Amino acid sequence: MKCPHCTIGIHESWSGKSFQYYNQPFAFAYRAMHCPECDKWIIQIKGDTETDWTLILPRAASRNPVPPEVPRTIAADYLEACNVLPISPKASAALSRRCLQAMLRAHGYTAKDLAKEVDMLLAETDASKAIPISLRTVIDGIRNFGNFSAHPITDVTSLQIIDVEPEEAEWCLQVLEECFDHFYVRPAQAAKRKAALDAKLAAAGKPLSKG
Repeated sequence: MKCPHCTIGIHESWSGKSFQYYNQPFAFAYRAMHCPECDKWIIQIKGDTETDWTLILPRAASRNPVPPEVPRTIAADYLEACNVLPISPKASAALSRRCLQAMLRAHGYTAKDLAKEVDMLLAETDASKAIPISLRTVIDGIRNFGNFSAHPITDVTSLQIIDVEPEEAEWCLQVLEECFDHFYVRPAQAAKRKAALDAKLAAAGKPLSKG
């Protein structure tokens, strides 16, 4: 597992205890472990009505900061998806899907639902817009979470709650981070490099670069 504080891979070594409430049909359980890398505690809780452990310390797993090139509205949905992940993977995945849809539509991939918009992205023939193989593989997999075809994510249902596993919800966040790099960070870096080159060419009295 990855430590939710420092994100370094560590071996699980939990210790904990369960409690039976008086005259109640369910029990409460907690478990904790100490990260050997960052020297911080990780604490999770669970009740009989829950199938998964819920992270309560830290409140949310650490992730890389949102690049400044990402639009505020998209960044806000992403950050909320990160914050609710340990509490509700379903809600986190729903926010991630809305975030993905906003990015696709901002770049011209608009259809009646998210599944078809992902299809449009994967079918892109313009070499300057086509996504890299690594991103293509994961973004193709993200639409299988909750079966996009059976549950279309439209304008009305962009926050529809569909069953997902915690690992799937976290994968959604990783896909978004790669999309940030493709759609916003790399184009901004390329534009900055071109501007610097053009400035040098202009100072030398030479024609500006093409493109």
